[in-house]
Amino acid sequence: MSVTDAVLAELYDPPAPSRVLTVRSADGAHLHVEVHEPVNGAVGAPAVVLAHGWTCSTAFWAAQIRALRADHKVIAYDQRGHGRTPASPACSTDALADDLEAVLEATLAPGERAVVAGHSMGGMTVMAASARPAFRAHAAAVLLCSTGSSRLVAESTVLPLRPGRLRTWLTGHILGSRAPLGPVTPVARRILKYATMGDGSAPHMVEACARIVHACPRRVRYSWSNVLDLLDLDHAVRELRVPTAVVAGTADRLTPPVHARRLAEALPDCAGLTELPGVGHMTPVESPDVVTDRIRELVAAYVTRPARETQEQQHLKEGA
Repeated sequence: MSVTDAVLAELYDPPAPSRVLTVRSADGAHLHVEVHEPVNGAVGAPAVVLAHGWTCSTAFWAAQIRALRADHKVIAYDQRGHGRTPASPACSTDALADDLEAVLEATLAPGERAVVAGHSMGGMTVMAASARPAFRAHAAAVLLCSTGSSRLVAESTVLPLRPGRLRTWLTGHILGSRAPLGPVTPVARRILKYATMGDGSAPHMVEACARIVHACPRRVRYSWSNVLDLLDLDHAVRELRVPTAVVAGTADRLTPPVHARRLAEALPDCAGLTELPGVGHMTPVESPDVVTDRIRELVAAYVTRPARETQEQQHLKEGA
């Protein structure tokens, strides 16, 4: 094993889950779901649900899973056609919302609340599900990482051109290309780093992201690129009524900070906007500690504390 492989295995291979589930979505699609019970064995540990982005998989959340499973129940799942979830003809924001609802209902007990974190398309999944009954029943708070609700292609800065029709047209054709990505080569790493990561990203971070992205089937990549091209979830942001924190990298070319700022302004209950200097689109990999800390803060404020207060109130009633 090379030094790079050793580092990747140590940092970016998710630990083995406690349970693996196949969850059936509304249209019959089967979703690969992993549940990591808390290492400390705590009963009733707070829950965190992780939704990855376009061309990624549960492996993208490896750093967060490793850190949070010490004292949280961590649930991660592969989006349709990604990772170990089979591809489906249904590619739409409604399908993404259906899938998240199905995962929440299958992995959380009635009344159990969780922090739901979504990166990129995973954040769009959360927005799409914002008004769904299962989401409102189970989501205590949300973290949106490197995401947007509309105008993704028009505002992307992957191409260093002036904003306008030409840049939008060229960007759409590049992001929606049917061409295979091929093996992970030095050129492929440079391209991926330029498009999706900050200049200061360490080589092992680039390698980890490249391996994950290149593993996504090109038909899946193309199908979901069309959904992202036409995305309009501005209305859904206003339905996201739980406390929601936003994280963005200032060097993000796929979803530039203008998206995060717009989300922060539109959210009914924004729990803070964090902009990470020099960080690109892959925030959970590029700034793993910051993303993990934001999740922990949301858990403490909106899951653990309310549960403790409810218990104290119950004890007071019983003692009265």
